Amino acid sequence: MDLQLFDKQVYADRRQVLTQSMANDGLIVLLGNEESSMNYKDNHFSYRQDSSFLYYFGLDVAGLAAVIDTDTGEALIFGNELSIDDIIWTGVLPTVSDMAALVGVSQTRPYNDITHYIHKAQTTGRKVHILPPYRPENKIKLAAWLNVSLQDVADHVSVKLIKAVIAQRVIKTPLEIAEMEKAVSISVDMQLAVIKNTRPGIKGYELVAKANEVAIAANSRLGYPAIITPRGETLHTHYYGHTLQDGQMLLCDIGAENAMHYGGDLTRTVPVGQKFTTRQAELYEVVLNSMDHAISMLKPGVRYKDIHLAACQKLVEGLSQAGIMKGDPAEAVAAGAHTMFFQCGLGHMLGMDTHDMEDLGEPYVGYTDTLKKETAVFGLKSLRLGRELEAGYVLTIEPGIYIIPELIDRWQAENKYADFINYNVLNTYRDFGGIRIEDNFLITGTGSHLLGKYLPKSLKEIEGLKG
Repeated sequence: MDLQLFDKQVYADRRQVLTQSMANDGLIVLLGNEESSMNYKDNHFSYRQDSSFLYYFGLDVAGLAAVIDTDTGEALIFGNELSIDDIIWTGVLPTVSDMAALVGVSQTRPYNDITHYIHKAQTTGRKVHILPPYRPENKIKLAAWLNVSLQDVADHVSVKLIKAVIAQRVIKTPLEIAEMEKAVSISVDMQLAVIKNTRPGIKGYELVAKANEVAIAANSRLGYPAIITPRGETLHTHYYGHTLQDGQMLLCDIGAENAMHYGGDLTRTVPVGQKFTTRQAELYEVVLNSMDHAISMLKPGVRYKDIHLAACQKLVEGLSQAGIMKGDPAEAVAAGAHTMFFQCGLGHMLGMDTHDMEDLGEPYVGYTDTLKKETAVFGLKSLRLGRELEAGYVLTIEPGIYIIPELIDRWQAENKYADFINYNVLNTYRDFGGIRIEDNFLITGTGSHLLGKYLPKSLKEIEGLKG
């Protein structure tokens, strides 16, 4: 077993910061993940450890859980040693105590001991802090450990712990940034492999294979299911059976997750043939101008929600020049008319998760007590990040134009936003598809830094890659 780890002091320091944030307030329980069976018990899906467990304990091994005592600062790892039956299949692997020592933990116990450990804490009136479980088996475990019903587990989730973990994980250290630089650069190589092989007649799944080949060769994997499609107006499609045709555009949204589980998230939209059509090129420039404007605003102290709205206004200005929209761009955005074309958010946090820490709750990750997430407004309810930026944040910028015929039909029937949308012109774009361009940025003390190798994005550069 080749465990990929930072120095053990990194994990000890992280746990110490968390302990100080939760000082003298009981136990923190962090669950690792189990193997998940695919179609029978011993045939598993590709394993992925819980990100918060990785952050504080580093061990990319199934079947572990951990407790941090905020009164004493002590950490324990619970896990079972291999039996001889296990060893026959896996070979000899490090013991739980050996692995624990690698991350600065000196105390280990058998996995089932955690039940008694938590019950004992409860009987003495100590608090037990847990994060929201996103896997059903972990929810079942927590119900048993806390001696509550499955329905009541959610009531025992600790908002204090959620906020403490987010406050720590959201600021990326130099070690983490170095890993993200690697992951984004691998993602660039994946994109280039897809772009250079995009041509009429090729299947989507053949391009997915090219991306996977690059990732695996770099000791990485895809951080999320690839979006490689000529139907770019469908925001999260994972159908790869299309045969690409000349005149279409291909939207490719892929990212590598490296051996340390840090990821990249990049999107490019390219012509299937040698060049964009005139209409495609015109709207591509609209998206690129919106992206460049948003990037120019990245710096500490600026609300990401304001960057999102500014990028939306740039989209409206460009769409108005193309004759698809009309009226005052600022008024159009204030009314929400831009969401005919841009239904989602400008970006999100990035780290060990593609949508970093989304399991802890988007309202806590992307928003604050004073800036609440809007959950009812079309467009803004899909904005995953709104808060004021700080140095150390890593995030995506990914504006787009998505022309969805079903949305056109619905809003036109309602005469919705008729003061801002030229429906007669828009209907001639019904088969246009979608365009998205996405890069990853670190917020620095004075502005931003593009992560990873440069990936071409101008019209001339993209078409040059197809030559």
